[in-house]
Amino acid sequence: MRKSNYDKFPATEIQGRIWKGWDEICSHIGRACALRGGKRHILVVECYQGVHHEELFAAFSTLNGVTAIHMQSLFKPAAEIETMTYPWLTDDRIFGRRSHFSYQDFWDKDKVDALRRQLDELSGLVLVYGHGAAEVVPDGDTLIYADMARWEIQMRSRRKEINGLGVENREVAPSIHYKRGYFVDWIVCDNLKKKLLAKADFWLDTHISGEPKMIEGETMRAGLEKIVHQPFRVVPFFDPAPWGGQWMKEVCDLDQKQANFGWCFDCVPEENSLYLKIDGELFEMPSNNLVFYKTRELLGAPVESRFGQDFPIRFDFLDTIGGGNLSLQVHPTTQYIRDTFGLYYTQDESYYLLDAEEGATVFLGLKTGVNPDEMVDSLNEAKQQGGTFDTTKFVNEWPAKKHDHYLIPGGTVHCSGAGAMVLEISSTPSIFTFKLWDWGRLGLDGLLRPINIGHGSKVIQWERDTEFARQHLINQVELIAEGEGWIEERTGLHENEFIETRRHWFTDKVTHHTGGGVNVLNVIEGDELIVESPSGAFNPFIVHYAETFIIPAAVDEYTIRPYGASTGKKCGTIKAYVRFKQ
Repeated sequence: MRKSNYDKFPATEIQGRIWKGWDEICSHIGRACALRGGKRHILVVECYQGVHHEELFAAFSTLNGVTAIHMQSLFKPAAEIETMTYPWLTDDRIFGRRSHFSYQDFWDKDKVDALRRQLDELSGLVLVYGHGAAEVVPDGDTLIYADMARWEIQMRSRRKEINGLGVENREVAPSIHYKRGYFVDWIVCDNLKKKLLAKADFWLDTHISGEPKMIEGETMRAGLEKIVHQPFRVVPFFDPAPWGGQWMKEVCDLDQKQANFGWCFDCVPEENSLYLKIDGELFEMPSNNLVFYKTRELLGAPVESRFGQDFPIRFDFLDTIGGGNLSLQVHPTTQYIRDTFGLYYTQDESYYLLDAEEGATVFLGLKTGVNPDEMVDSLNEAKQQGGTFDTTKFVNEWPAKKHDHYLIPGGTVHCSGAGAMVLEISSTPSIFTFKLWDWGRLGLDGLLRPINIGHGSKVIQWERDTEFARQHLINQVELIAEGEGWIEERTGLHENEFIETRRHWFTDKVTHHTGGGVNVLNVIEGDELIVESPSGAFNPFIVHYAETFIIPAAVDEYTIRPYGASTGKKCGTIKAYVRFKQ
């Protein structure tokens, strides 16, 4: 394996002021509120789910002469909220149905009315803190937004530190936390955040407990404005897995003491963070903020018209080198995910092999002539009786090598075998994987991993057999164009999928166009590349092997060439974008 130059902390430098620590933050807020004067000054602190409320409320309650009000006192009883949300969460360990709640559904209306009357009678500095504060007090005098990225929310739920909106559930399993967030809480928080991105006076980063950082809202918005007109990377995060491998430890320079790393979310904006660098300090916020605030410039008008404020392309890593097979799985068809879970597109995907050991394989498509009832019966028997499932009797196992590309439209049975480093290029709905067989493994929590044969058997496309996979899903490479020092190949995806992928091999400069839609790329060969604007519209941007980077639609034309130690050597990128007529 090569020596790592993978950047785990990509950041965009921006001019502005940053305040660090509660003393400095509260001193500045106290002065800012006092300067605005008036008989009464209402300070609104709105929060995303997952912040440490005890820490934040205690800090802001120290402001001189403040009357502090916590929004939690307005919520309905937890049992009532549990009953209200149950039909969307169900008893399933993983899956629910997308809800359409707002904060008004969580509050006791009489208590809200009483608070508004109370505010009319108060004078001096008044703090209204917590979930929905900006909804109850839409015209507060100073607005602070306390943000939180979903990857950190997941870490906090694993440590049993946080509750969901209006409920006491910090002791439940992390999968239950994630389900409540995905189907209920994050929808409510995002809908309000979208209204506040353009108006908040200050933005608060409390991803590291006890070490808060704050910037002005104008600084945050200027940062997003800069990012959307240049190449950028989100902050990757890495996670172990029962099947995890060893490749990322070396190539991405990770903690060697960890047993393995299976996952890397290298470009999943709904989960990842963005870093702004201000006066040498990193300020963290969810990368979804950019999607919400600069939708059209980021995605492009045709993509926005189809996906709204969803970033539709996902790049992540699955490392089984030195590890084990992934679970045998299938993703839902579009109609099934719509009818069953309330989403309007599914997780079509593909496996691009960044690397592979000798003997690596990918399981893809069913053996020709498979009897559906026999296969489902065998899966259920393995699940219920703790036996084994004869995978190779029913599923094709294909030899896999570096730079192979396997296309996996929804409804196709698949999984990566051991010994592969997969760059997974897919559409965004990340939770909808129906596991059919998991080799009898326990999860990292010591429990058997959830198996979803009931869902999976309803979406398997049984005609996707050996010949179909060979003819339509494996290495569908087509030469598109070539020039001096470069070639462009189409590698997929399947015609059922809305993502197009193009691979470039080059020793010299290659010109790209966003074509009016967002581009997502990964460096598949070469230690170092440089991305440049022919018109000088953005500063040169350097990327390294295995890094994923995003080119907003607003960039339009850009070039990529080998750089540094890679100058003159053969390099490669793979690019994904949404297909649409031009």
